[in-house]
Amino acid sequence: MNPILEYMTGMNTLTDQVVAMDMLTSAKSGVRNYAMAVTECATPEVKTVLAKQLEEAIDLHHSIADYMAERGFYHPHDLNQQIQLDLQNIETAMNIPS
Repeated sequence: MNPILEYMTGMNTLTDQVVAMDMLTSAKSGVRNYAMAVTECATPEVKTVLAKQLEEAIDLHHSIADYMAERGFYHPHDLNQQIQLDLQNIETAMNIPS
């Protein structure tokens, strides 16, 4: 989409929000995968490496969630506000011309 049209329609913000949410979802998946890997490893050395990677993945998730919360893209502590945001995003997505 043309950057001017994106700005005029508010789609530029939605695009940033979609990218950030995709990153957050991927970060959550990484945390889950590292946590499972730590419980399945065979040697203490591997467990140490995976535990460090898990901590870094948790830090990344936290950074992304903070970024989103600061910009109003994510409301992890206010379910009603998050539901309203989700409904607004659904409405916006449904109004995108195909």
